[in-house]
Amino acid sequence: MSHSSRLGLLRDPAFGRLSAATALGQLGDRITFLALPLVAIAALDADEFQVGLLTAMTTAGSLLVGLPAGAWVDRIRKRPVLIGTDLIRALLLLTIPVAYWAGLLTIWWLYEIALVHGALTAFFDVAYASYLPHVVGRGNLVEGNSKLSAIRSVTSISGPTVAGPLVGLAGAPATLLVSSAGMAMSALLAISIRKPEQKPQPIAHPRLGREIKEGLRFVSTHPTLRAIMLGDAVFNLFLAMYQSMLLVYLERELGFQPFGIGLILSGMGCGALLGALMATTISKRIGNGRVICFTALVTCPPALLMPLARPGWSAYVAAIGLATLSLGGVVRVVAQSSFQQALTPDRLLGRMSATARFVSWGGIPLGGLLGGASGSVFGATGALWVGAAGMTLSVLPSLLSPLRTPAARTDPAD
Repeated sequence: MSHSSRLGLLRDPAFGRLSAATALGQLGDRITFLALPLVAIAALDADEFQVGLLTAMTTAGSLLVGLPAGAWVDRIRKRPVLIGTDLIRALLLLTIPVAYWAGLLTIWWLYEIALVHGALTAFFDVAYASYLPHVVGRGNLVEGNSKLSAIRSVTSISGPTVAGPLVGLAGAPATLLVSSAGMAMSALLAISIRKPEQKPQPIAHPRLGREIKEGLRFVSTHPTLRAIMLGDAVFNLFLAMYQSMLLVYLERELGFQPFGIGLILSGMGCGALLGALMATTISKRIGNGRVICFTALVTCPPALLMPLARPGWSAYVAAIGLATLSLGGVVRVVAQSSFQQALTPDRLLGRMSATARFVSWGGIPLGGLLGGASGSVFGATGALWVGAAGMTLSVLPSLLSPLRTPAARTDPAD
């Protein structure tokens, strides 16, 4: 295979800049994922319920604006949304170390930042999913999603690897300076994308409620999109429950320091990277529909190894289970993102993405609260057990849908 063949879409300047922006933004995001809860745990001595509530607040803001975000994004060009939300999120994260050094930081400050940050992330993600088909074309969606997933996976490895030592050396609040810088640089790269973007046709009599209903109707009446959406909702509910207690479990039950936690999370990133590299091949061989259908059934049960772990070597064996969970998650997301984008007309891309995101992410705040509540009652170990079992059961909507049939073997764009 030639060098240019391996590069594929990366030879395109617009996609190359989008990829670089993705790498920097995701690096900042992954560092935030580790550092923000550690600010609450280490700097503010937050208890299990407060950590779970912080997880819930991170996605609650996203849900509050999720459906309107899709309708608004469908009316305008997408690149300015990416730039603006990156810059504002960078400024928000910057306030945390500043407040900490000024002696003003409280758990309520973190809740507020998490809420607004999540709302801005909803706009960013909807615009991002709608912008990709414009940059790469519908015939290249699987390759585009796969390459971007590979980039996100690399940052999943490097983010915690960088964040762990930084937290240990400078403290969790100062580490968020790196997150802020990553998002600011992502915005600058997005500014440099020169590919002309056609402005959407104006709606004669725009009505936000009617536009939202149109997106809801399209997704809810399509059996394939509906199954993907419901499966994601169940998965994300229990994933949030699991993740809300994972850092608590690693620090307080297994005795890991920030560097060790970073290594565990980097292992998850390695699994995600492997999944991104395998995603296109797996989808071509068995079909996107079957990938969406069966991946969670195979790769979620190994997450049960973590609550079985004890301090020592078994914790690192359990980390392999987390890497397997990440591998399967990326393979599934690449398949279903390509499937969703290919099934949706351009004028509805924003609303489809927003509707699917709203429903799929609807259980995340509840999952964070359930994780915190169950952690308070049963300990972090009990919350991990329930979370892993629930993620495995998320296959049911897909297994009962047309996704498992031979007709769903390939991408609908093919």
